[in-house]
Amino acid sequence: MTLYAATNRLRQESPDNPASGFSDARATTFSAARFSISIPPTHKAGNIEWPGRHPDPLVTMTVAARQDMPLSALIDDVASGPERADVRVFVHGYNTSFQEGLFRLAQITHDSGGEGAAILFSWPSNAAMMGYAADREAATYSRDHLTGLLATLARDRRIGPITVLGHSMGGWLVMEALRQLRLTGDDPTLRRLKVVLAAPDIDVDVFRAQLRGIGPLDPPLTVLVAPDDRALGISARLNAGRPRVGALNVGDPRIAVTAEASGVALIDVADIRSPDAQGHSRYAMLAALYPSMRLQPGQAISDAGAFVLERTGMAAAGTFILSAGGITAK
Repeated sequence: MTLYAATNRLRQESPDNPASGFSDARATTFSAARFSISIPPTHKAGNIEWPGRHPDPLVTMTVAARQDMPLSALIDDVASGPERADVRVFVHGYNTSFQEGLFRLAQITHDSGGEGAAILFSWPSNAAMMGYAADREAATYSRDHLTGLLATLARDRRIGPITVLGHSMGGWLVMEALRQLRLTGDDPTLRRLKVVLAAPDIDVDVFRAQLRGIGPLDPPLTVLVAPDDRALGISARLNAGRPRVGALNVGDPRIAVTAEASGVALIDVADIRSPDAQGHSRYAMLAALYPSMRLQPGQAISDAGAFVLERTGMAAAGTFILSAGGITAK
């Protein structure tokens, strides 16, 4: 498959590994590239089959080709199809290398069967467990770059709907970019975006303030949460016990009322198996499960409010149903 990357990481040449061509150093300008990624026939949904020193495309994900290009050429390439291209922009989270972000986007794109163009926005995470504070600074550094990318995509009328997926600390970065777009009066860009936050690592009070600055979105901002997310539990402890948005409990009626009043679709995805032990990457499995999801009568996945994505009695068939949350505890 073909994937694109736009990054404010410093370029790092690595002839032995074309996927690791960008470091954790902060660049002042954008770099862009087009990648050809092969997915092994043994691929399992939600997983990244990591290549070793000698990648084998039959059993691992492999970078088959890479072409560096200016951002303008990336936009032209994305928009070169015969019809207006759907675009998905993925913003990774904390402790993520360029290579991991690229392969995660490959996994999501493959498993969802998504059409259109997929773009990785890779900000200069240190990709280290002990780099949480440094990553927060790197995400802050990247606000203008992400804002500029979204505005550039939205201004090009050859490009169709734009979906933005922000994971973990990347969710905070996405919210800051949206807030900046609103504060600068760039409402036309905001109207082009559909935004999904997966396990966002955002202080609840900060999130409320961001929502007030951004205002309602159409369709509503979608937030995937799970109260048992252990990574966000650690983040809360690192932040003096302040609760994180991605670990909210939609069974609390107060949260349900607040979500609907704020124009947010809050979806509990705790029933989905996570590919990581901390329960922090359930969104990676959701890509494969989306076709089997059913909605309760009268509900739409784009409605504001609190919902629970739960496994039904047809679990063997992988069926999930989106039901109203916030009425009784799950």
